[in-house]
Amino acid sequence: MTESLREAAGFLRKLGEPKVAVVLGSGLGDVLPLEDEQTVSFADVPGFPHPTAPGHKGEIAVGKLENVEVLVQRGRLHYYEGYSPEEIVFPVRTYALLGAKVLVLTNASGGIAEGLAPGDLVLIRDHINMLGFNPLRGPNLDELGPRFPDMTQAYDPELRRIAHDVARGLGIELREGVYLATMGPSYETPAEIKAF
Repeated sequence: MTESLREAAGFLRKLGEPKVAVVLGSGLGDVLPLEDEQTVSFADVPGFPHPTAPGHKGEIAVGKLENVEVLVQRGRLHYYEGYSPEEIVFPVRTYALLGAKVLVLTNASGGIAEGLAPGDLVLIRDHINMLGFNPLRGPNLDELGPRFPDMTQAYDPELRRIAHDVARGLGIELREGVYLATMGPSYETPAEIKAF
């Protein structure tokens, strides 16, 4: 796996060495245009599986956003598409080897917290993994991080503060919540929602 990751990172390095990677989920593929953008398909990157879910382009762009070099992944992989956990996290691990220090993930999901409405923006402050697996299972890749990562601040408080400041400045209401990951593709039953 390490050699495959290095090969993918080497391929993407031709586009640049961004310190920020953004993964755009369902319906968000066109919301982040970049200056001087260079784009490649997942199919062109060694080892990258291609998303099959509607609304997930399967392309990677590198360019400038406010004079910062950024990588944008348009579309992502899902466990319910039949990919293994290792395949799903392969792109993110590649970006880490490429030198990305900040990762921004987006998605469309349901919300069950009191007061949430469709279309609300929610910033994740913590998560509960109900997938039945952990993508870190298997041989540890020391160059990507420790065997037993500390998850007490998996969602960086300073980045969350910045997100709130930016949202406030734009007049956007940004809520915070705990993300509960389930396997899909079915939505949760009423009993499951009540249990959560």
